[in-house]
Amino acid sequence: MMTALPFDNSYTRLPERFYARRPPTPVAAPRLVRLNRALAEELGLDPDWLAGPDGVAALAGNAVPEGADPIAAAYAGHQFGQFVPQLGDGRAVLLGEVVDRDGHRRDIQLKGAGPTPFSRRGDGRAALGPVLREYLVSEAMAALGIPTTRALAAVTTGEPVVRETLLPGAVLTRVAASHIRVGTFQFFAARGDVEGLRALADHVVARHYPEAATAASPYWALLEGVVVAQADLVARWLHVGFVHGVMNTDNMSVAGETIDYGPCAFLDAYDPRTVYSSIDRNGRYAYGQQARIALWNLTRLAETLLPLLADDETASVAEAEAALALYAPRFEAAYHGGLARKLGLAETREGDPALAGDLLKRMAENQADFTLTFRNLCAAAERPEADAVVRDLFVDPTAYDAWAVEWRGRLAQEARDPAETADAMRRTNPAFIPRNHRVEAMIEAAVERADFAPFETLLAVLSRPYADQPDHAAFAAAPEGGGVGYRTFCGT
Repeated sequence: MMTALPFDNSYTRLPERFYARRPPTPVAAPRLVRLNRALAEELGLDPDWLAGPDGVAALAGNAVPEGADPIAAAYAGHQFGQFVPQLGDGRAVLLGEVVDRDGHRRDIQLKGAGPTPFSRRGDGRAALGPVLREYLVSEAMAALGIPTTRALAAVTTGEPVVRETLLPGAVLTRVAASHIRVGTFQFFAARGDVEGLRALADHVVARHYPEAATAASPYWALLEGVVVAQADLVARWLHVGFVHGVMNTDNMSVAGETIDYGPCAFLDAYDPRTVYSSIDRNGRYAYGQQARIALWNLTRLAETLLPLLADDETASVAEAEAALALYAPRFEAAYHGGLARKLGLAETREGDPALAGDLLKRMAENQADFTLTFRNLCAAAERPEADAVVRDLFVDPTAYDAWAVEWRGRLAQEARDPAETADAMRRTNPAFIPRNHRVEAMIEAAVERADFAPFETLLAVLSRPYADQPDHAAFAAAPEGGGVGYRTFCGT
């Protein structure tokens, strides 16, 4: 028997032009692949019920739990710089919202739940490979301590989806602080709907930035909050070598979470020009461009808020520019602060950014693996003889030697002893990331052979990214050739 879930749906209390009411489309033969039991408990849900027949039916879209109010949200967006005035949830249905055990409001969304009014001739479905990729990478990001949407469940549908070939279908149950995007604001701005903009902004203030409600200019404080959140988020992406791959404005959450893991990947050999997405032909969303693109997206958000910031255009533009001006110093502080911690530096010194930048330059010139370089520096900080492992990552090992002299001189200025420094570095330099070749092997096993054991093993390893895990040391290894030529593809 279908049971009620503790839904409290604030978004559907907004005007109906914000969304289209649409139940998920049932599937032929749903089967649970993975349930995130810990997340279910965090949300106040019964994991045993979710894993049972009625729960799986709800996770697949075959039954709508009591209290849900299924919708597809409307939004617009700039896609690779080109504005599209209407996009919306073309293959996702928001079941509703729950308030978790910590008092935080969380969306529960089914991704791959069938066509909606925003599908634009798409089938509204998701293939198994992209569902497993998003489940695994979003949970890995959470374990790394980076704000992200979460994966509650993955369910196969028993139906094929048509892409380049026939692929097994699946549904991902995604949990987010909300699914409100920069593109949501653009949807109303493009229509000159100031009333809708104001209602949306008030909703976002109440939901994500409640301190802005009492500010002298609440909408300016809202913009400031989103600017700060995105500056911090992108800095943290760069610290772990994450490449989002498709930073369109409709893929930027105003809640400051990483959202929409389509053609995402992680750096192997360090090169700021790295692009993995097959559709990013001009490198717009390359690893080293992500901070700049985030500001570009935030500028589009600021443009939508101009009617709310002041009574005349000149004053509104000045207010928007003042908020956007906060981005660069906030990002630089977050980025360089994180790099300093990755190098074992607890105290701030004037030359620290240059020291980190010099290492990155030498890594790029020598195809050094990003994650392994920083992880192996942990041991080198404690024992100089461990330098051998780091220098072997460089095509020209002497490039590391020259830098290491400067680094050790800087470490000598720290108050901590070497063991304490190394321990702190291991808490900020992961040993394990979702290595692209491992992710692809996991997807191949699941899609081609219905073998989910590699998925489960990789998920378990990535749940403890900062632990050494000697039994799983192979999962830390770089691919042959440094991952050169690897490409990712959108699930649509």
